[in-house]
Amino acid sequence: MRELDVSNITTAVKEMVISANYHLSPDMKKALDDNALSEKSPLGKSILTQLQKNLEIADTDKIPICQDTGMAVVFIKVGQEVHLVGGSVTDAINEGVRQGYTEGYLRKSVVGDPLIRENTKDNTPAVIHFEIVPGDKVEITCAPKGFGSENMSKIYMLKPADGEEGVKNAILQAVKDAGPNACPPMVIGVGIGGTFEKCAIMAKQALTRPAGEHSDIPYIKDMEEEMLERINATGIGPGGLGGSTTALAVNINTYATHIAGLPVAVNICCHVNRHISRTL
Repeated sequence: MRELDVSNITTAVKEMVISANYHLSPDMKKALDDNALSEKSPLGKSILTQLQKNLEIADTDKIPICQDTGMAVVFIKVGQEVHLVGGSVTDAINEGVRQGYTEGYLRKSVVGDPLIRENTKDNTPAVIHFEIVPGDKVEITCAPKGFGSENMSKIYMLKPADGEEGVKNAILQAVKDAGPNACPPMVIGVGIGGTFEKCAIMAKQALTRPAGEHSDIPYIKDMEEEMLERINATGIGPGGLGGSTTALAVNINTYATHIAGLPVAVNICCHVNRHISRTL
């Protein structure tokens, strides 16, 4: 049994939310750079070049990539051989978010009640997903999620008879409905299977998979590649102003489901797609 003080989690989360908002992850930078070279529309290429310059300035000057610094989503995998001490893990994560958003001068966008709408002034609470796994490590992934693209996401409760084509059509429809409102080029996270809430969590988690890294399930890999091609063929383009780069990646996660259902969630993210992981 390994003992770990939760203060280590606080420190890690604080550093991660700041870093994710200042520096684009290497996989997203590569995807953006590659598409800036291959973009066919002159206007689209110009927009992608502007995005690249914005990212360079943010990285050099240590300022947020985007004015919407997101709501902190945290996936934490706790090894079952770890004994966490020093307080509540949930409190430790939220304290890391509080410190990170305060010390990093990041915009505080969270309201404590969805209807009363009073700002919590420190971007807490975070949305936290816990998983107990084998081993003696704690793996944390922070994904601050902006809401321009979050608001464009969809859940579809399809019929089993809708099959693979129904799933593909749902993904494409979600992207078309989002159009320019999701700040394209986008990253599309998809969850297929499970239940109403499970497919949504899978779609969110799919966004944290590195762009360009495909599912290890062959037919899902094929679907990711096909959907990226079909989405880019819509012509929505960078900034929604036309072009061949509407999406940078399509990442799909799957899970077992009930014989009577085919849940599909499409979680859309803008080109920033902030995500960062650390192991303690």
